[in-house]
Amino acid sequence: MGYSDSELSVAIVGDRSIRRLNREYLARDKSTNVISFPMLEGPFAELNPRILGDVVVSAATCAREAEEGGMSFHARLCFLMLHGILHLTGYDHERSGEAEAQRMEEKEGEIFRMLEEEGYV
Repeated sequence: MGYSDSELSVAIVGDRSIRRLNREYLARDKSTNVISFPMLEGPFAELNPRILGDVVVSAATCAREAEEGGMSFHARLCFLMLHGILHLTGYDHERSGEAEAQRMEEKEGEIFRMLEEEGYV
């Protein structure tokens, strides 16, 4: 993907914390599964182009979604982290329309299958 010398941070939090972040930064007063805070966007993106940003995952929501989807917590956590990282690298499924959402979904599938084949998931 072209980011081999880059850094990011990952935080695993509870539903209360992710709801607070979602409300404070995205004006959505609800819990969610993952939020990304990209550092490659905005007025200060050029300050340190090696830092991709932050991915925050709710462990509680991840556990519920894993159970509902009949998958392991580990598999769902890996998928949510992948989803968040794709957001940090410019992929979007909310603001950029159907074509971009499809492109992101295809990339998620491609990378997740690779992780499965390599035994990481």
